Amino acid sequence: MPKLPVLSARDLLRILRLMGFEEVRQKGSHIRLRHPDGRATTVAVHGNSDLPKGLLRKIIREDIGMELDEFILWHNTH
Repeated sequence: MPKLPVLSARDLLRILRLMGFEEVRQKGSHIRLRHPDGRATTVAVHGNSDLPKGLLRKIIREDIGMELDEFILWHNTH
């Protein structure tokens, strides 16, 4: 299994927007995104620091509904 990429919150937001997620609202540093099919997630943007791997895994698996391998493959092709 390929390694999970190290992403900043800004990088993850860019990827999510390419996947069709749209910004719904923002409160402070937390940005709420929603996909037209109903999936939603919140990403906290704290400067340019990297997201913790556990949080990134949670967003990929539970919020986006993708397998890690599928996300890594998608990330590498876009």
